[in-house]
Amino acid sequence: MSALDRVVKPKTRRSKRFLEHRAPKLTENDKNAMLIKGGNANMIVTQALKDLYSLKKPNCVTYKKKNMTRPFEDPTSLEFFAKKSDCSLFVFGSHNKKRPNNLIFGRLFDFHLLDMIELGLEKFVSLQDVKSSKCPEGTKPLLIFAGDAFEINEDYRRLKSLLIDFFRGPAVSAVRLAGLEHVMHFTAADGKIFMRSYKVLLKKSGCRTPRIELEEMGPSFDFVMRRTHLASDDLYKLSLKRPKALQAKKKKNLSHDTFGTQYGRIHMQKQDLSKLQTRKVKALKKRPTETMLAANEDSSPKKSKSE
Repeated sequence: MSALDRVVKPKTRRSKRFLEHRAPKLTENDKNAMLIKGGNANMIVTQALKDLYSLKKPNCVTYKKKNMTRPFEDPTSLEFFAKKSDCSLFVFGSHNKKRPNNLIFGRLFDFHLLDMIELGLEKFVSLQDVKSSKCPEGTKPLLIFAGDAFEINEDYRRLKSLLIDFFRGPAVSAVRLAGLEHVMHFTAADGKIFMRSYKVLLKKSGCRTPRIELEEMGPSFDFVMRRTHLASDDLYKLSLKRPKALQAKKKKNLSHDTFGTQYGRIHMQKQDLSKLQTRKVKALKKRPTETMLAANEDSSPKKSKSE
């Protein structure tokens, strides 16, 4: 058993709060990411990691020292750092002659490697190179994905899910219009992934709804997909499993159509429509002869089957 796997009993209130924060919950905490620089990272990769840190903070941890590790060959060191810093997402930056300007996006499940996708950085414009106003720290971005590859190709579909996990920000119940300040656009075309970041400007339009303009604020990335390490279908399905307490209970006799209209089914006993009370109008009133015939039929003795 490793030092991180043993059961630790808290001795102080501070350590007790720390362990309760890490303990499994019905509604988990916001996902943290760690940014790790490889042993041979150049200036482009270092600046790219800094810009990703600016977009992700405050839910982000960066390691400034170089780490001589190869995630595709041995991910144990990444799992160790993830458990130590309580992070379920990571980005590993490296550079070499065979794979220049390399960024590896990955995520973990129960502090074990789940998915890992290697992206090559072909073109990069830093956050500092774009002279425009920036969004404040912690702004929840609006994510837009364009391209058929995100729906058809399995690698691109997992990459889309991974990018949503990385950039989605904290979970909120409602968003006001003025809070939509940051837009991140991902486009898959010609075997490449283009990532652009915009700031939303609300202009006067002469009516209640403002006119929307997008101003590029950086950073911008042109990626090409390289190696992938995807989890098996069983492990991926296990990672998506939700606790029973959070699953919506199915209500009987309720259904919805394609437009969201709710329909209910009512079960009733069989009714005698002849005794149904109707509106008393002259048109529905029985005649005296009909009333006498009905009374005679009720008072007359019934014949037996033998007769």
